[in-house]
Amino acid sequence: MSSQLGRKNMGKTHLSSEKGFVFIMASFRWILQLHKDVPRAARFYSQGLDFNINVCTLRWAELQSGPLKLGLMQSNSDHVVQKGYSSLLSFTVEDINNTITKLMPLGAELDGPIKYEIYGKVAAVRCMDGHMLGLYEPA
Repeated sequence: MSSQLGRKNMGKTHLSSEKGFVFIMASFRWILQLHKDVPRAARFYSQGLDFNINVCTLRWAELQSGPLKLGLMQSNSDHVVQKGYSSLLSFTVEDINNTITKLMPLGAELDGPIKYEIYGKVAAVRCMDGHMLGLYEPA
């Protein structure tokens, strides 16, 4: 087959072929959340969960924790950011009680009690715009 399929990603074409088939490789870029107040949301993740802030403006922020990049984009619509219709971000933490204590003054709400399971502690937390966060402290 003489035709090749590829895509440009930051100046690079990603191709892989196996037995005459051409596969386009995808790479994870970031998770995007919509927030009413981007700087406040950036502080929430930075101060509460130790994310590094790479960029922060009134309309856009890019944060990083290890290889994970989190994009925060400003939205004025009440219909765009609704409780119950958000992806769940899950974090492993060293001390769940300490993490919740840091997150609460930044606008977090505990969504039910901390659960003590055989494998460790788990908790669900909502940030200021209703996005759900899962916290896990291994046993």
